[in-house]
Amino acid sequence: MKATLDANRKPLTDYIQSNTMTFTFVPMRYSTQVKSISYLKANAAELLQTLAEQREPVLITQNGEAKAVLQDVGSFEEMQEMLALLKCLAMGDREVDAGQLQPIDVAVADLRTALRDEFQR
Repeated sequence: MKATLDANRKPLTDYIQSNTMTFTFVPMRYSTQVKSISYLKANAAELLQTLAEQREPVLITQNGEAKAVLQDVGSFEEMQEMLALLKCLAMGDREVDAGQLQPIDVAVADLRTALRDEFQR
């Protein structure tokens, strides 16, 4: 859902051009973080402690087949935030491609007005 200034205005995200960012993908080393479901059942507390310390996901297998990935909460939250940011960047790129741009001084003024109005409610 996009935030809007009012019913007659475009969404705020239609006015702001995003900069291109570079992300480095670090693949999971499957050979060192693979555990069976039996191991998980027998060593859940130890595995959770290792997850918290190493902050690397563990691939869980069942009958030799990958079935799930287990990760600590902090890493999961960081990943969700990164995905949200990437979605915003992709949305911004689509808007740039569609020519939906506005000078930064106008965009900042609109955002300040929207924030001021929001906090005065």
